[in-house]
Amino acid sequence: MDKTIGNPFSWFAQRLGAAGAHASATVGQLGGEATAREPTIRRITRADLMDALRRGAEDAAAFRADVVFVILLYPVLGVLLFALTLQGELLHILFPLASGFALLGPVAAVGLYEMSRRRERGEDTDWFSAFAVIRSPSFGAIFLLGLYLAAIFVVWLLTANLIYQETLGPEPPTALAPFLAAVFTTGAGWTMIGLGVAVGFVFAAVVLVLSVVSFPMLLDRRVGVPRAVATSMKVTRENPRTVATWGLIVALGLVLGSLPFFVGLILVLPVLGHATWHLYRRAVRWD
Repeated sequence: MDKTIGNPFSWFAQRLGAAGAHASATVGQLGGEATAREPTIRRITRADLMDALRRGAEDAAAFRADVVFVILLYPVLGVLLFALTLQGELLHILFPLASGFALLGPVAAVGLYEMSRRRERGEDTDWFSAFAVIRSPSFGAIFLLGLYLAAIFVVWLLTANLIYQETLGPEPPTALAPFLAAVFTTGAGWTMIGLGVAVGFVFAAVVLVLSVVSFPMLLDRRVGVPRAVATSMKVTRENPRTVATWGLIVALGLVLGSLPFFVGLILVLPVLGHATWHLYRRAVRWD
């Protein structure tokens, strides 16, 4: 049988799936203990979300400049990526990059979870405490889960590029004004917007389900990646409306924080990051 070169996107998806399956099989207990107990999943309400946000705001206010230093890298990277996009023929990736950048939010906030954890225990906490994650027994598991989210981010960018190719493409845009005119004044442009929003929603929902409590849980207990992700999925299954509301709150917060040029994230991300820790404490109970 003749060998042919398949679609690059399909090839990438197949390789990514194979790599993910292999990683899951070989590091199933990375950072975890085989005897770790199963947690109890609690019912949470919108009142719990409001309480988590209140406590998150209290943590952010308590740490003040320490928190700003910890998350400053996130908006800086966003600005750099935007600048690189504007310099080349990648204008069609500008919006997918801005919206998809939020997929990495749970990874960027790991240091904030650690600061909230320490404050909850009454331990001395400063900006350097956020880097104690590196010394955590579960750091390998946290790093692996972060790689998974990074892979999802890359796949989202590839998908967004494919949508552009099938609508306004295949030639890349050369200037911002003509590109925006094509997006908002042509049928192909509106088709691209519709498909992009629908597919982007699926990616965001997947990340929300996988990470709503998994990163804080890995910091709190040596449970391993599979159990942390499974618990996150259970929390979503037991509290679908509440988790969906939380996802909407996070999405709106990140959109507002991204204006202008991600600067607002310096204020928004600390509150959301600390609040995620408190949401985990309300949703997952260890008897």
